[in-house]
Amino acid sequence: MGAVVVSVRLFAMLREAARHDRLEVELADGATVGELLAALGQRDGLRDLVSRLPVAIAVNREYTSRDHPLHDGDEVALIPPVSGGDNASEAVHARVTDQPLDLGAVAARAGRPDAGAMVTFSGTTRDVERLDYEAYSEMAEERIAGILADCIERHGLKAAAAEHRIGAVPLGETSVVVAVSAAHRAEAFAGARDAIDRIKAEAPIWKCEVEAGAEPRWVAGSRPPTAPA
Repeated sequence: MGAVVVSVRLFAMLREAARHDRLEVELADGATVGELLAALGQRDGLRDLVSRLPVAIAVNREYTSRDHPLHDGDEVALIPPVSGGDNASEAVHARVTDQPLDLGAVAARAGRPDAGAMVTFSGTTRDVERLDYEAYSEMAEERIAGILADCIERHGLKAAAAEHRIGAVPLGETSVVVAVSAAHRAEAFAGARDAIDRIKAEAPIWKCEVEAGAEPRWVAGSRPPTAPA
C-alpha cells in the first residue's frame, strides 16, 4: 500500500507544545484529516491539546472537514481558536506585517474621490506590557482580503483596507488597522465594524499576553465560524 507525506504547520500553543512549527507526517494512501489528527494525538506534547482544543483544519489554506482526503505534498495547518480570497480587486488592500502600522497610509489605500465618508479603526495594546502576535500569515492575509471584499459587496463600500501586525506589540502601540470608504456614513460605519469583527473572529491570528513577573498567557478565542466543526 502506498503512502502520502504531508507538511503540518503548527501555531501558538500547539507550536509551543510540539516545540516545532512544522512537522512532516507520513500516512497511508487515502488517509483523511481525521486520521492525521489521530496520528498527531499520539505524539508527545500534542496528545492532550489535539483532543482538548476545538482545532480547525486548513488544507492548502482552505478550511476543510475531518473527512477530507489528503494527498502527497499537502500543507495542513492546525488552527487553534483564534484571538480575536486574494488581493485581485483594486478596492481591497490586506497585509500582515511585523512592522509598525501607519493609520494614515492604510486610510489612503481606502480613499476614493467619489466617497463621501471614511471610517477608520485602530486597535492598540492595553493593560499589559506587550502582546505577542503570531499568525498563519499567508492564510491570514488571504482571509482578511476575502472579508474586506465581502464587506464591500454587503455594505456598498467604495474600498476597504486592513493591516495586522505580528510579533511584539508594546503597550500603546497599534496591532490592527481597518479603513473603509463609502458614499455615506451609515454604510461606512457598518462596513468598518463588520470588517474588524470578522477579522478578529476568522483570521488565523493569535495573541499572547506578556507581563513582567508573570507567565505569558495565550488569549482564549473561538473556532473560526467558517471552519467546519
